[in-house]
Amino acid sequence: MRTDLVSDPGDAARPNEDFAAVGLPASGQGGCVVVLDGVTPPNGETGCLHSVPWFTARLGGALTELTVSSRDLTLPEVLARAVSRTAETHADTCDLSHPRTPQATVAVTRWSADTVEYLVLSDSVVLLQGPDGTVTPVLDGRLARLPRSALATDALVDATLRNREGGFFTAAADPSVAARAVAGVLPRREVRAMAALTDGATRWTERFRAGDWAALLRVLAEEGARSLVDRVRELERADREPRAFLGRAKTHDDATAVYAEL
Repeated sequence: MRTDLVSDPGDAARPNEDFAAVGLPASGQGGCVVVLDGVTPPNGETGCLHSVPWFTARLGGALTELTVSSRDLTLPEVLARAVSRTAETHADTCDLSHPRTPQATVAVTRWSADTVEYLVLSDSVVLLQGPDGTVTPVLDGRLARLPRSALATDALVDATLRNREGGFFTAAADPSVAARAVAGVLPRREVRAMAALTDGATRWTERFRAGDWAALLRVLAEEGARSLVDRVRELERADREPRAFLGRAKTHDDATAVYAEL
């Protein structure tokens, strides 16, 4: 198999809030890809002493370990345990009920000799390529379907949408959110290659419309993850329009892409 991973900060002066890992068990059977996009909070109180990178490092580490070691658990079950484990590390010092407690979007794949599993929560993306070259995106479309009027202010988002029915869900401190993820299982023979990406990398398709999902996966396969992120950065530099959206009014966002050929 072949893997390729790039995680590039949107601003060199700020820590990268993304997390990415490829896990390959010592048995040599199967593996996993884990990608998180830490949610940059608006200015103000979060109820937590810790930074978003602190959170994504711990949640991502727990997810990677559990995904590889606990093959008896489904990916939603793995996510629930990882969220619980991470919450336990700072429950005594932080208000984990605060709506802006550190949180992240999630994209995970896991494969064995027989199956390929996938899970997506919020606006990170998994791409699955079949033997015939067809590319299927796995998307959690809840955030994208919300009207912009519902996102008018941070306070409105916190009160009515963030991790609430009718809104959108991220991995924060409540393990029950794992049941909201988009998840499934396919026969291994139906997947030739896959990718997991944060929305900073999927901008190439979702914001700039430079190519569809199949074209994006082709860039990863033929040119590599670094080339995809470089293409995004070039498009961002040419597009300076302010885009206030859930605290992400950024010319450049952290961009992470992981590609794996099975």
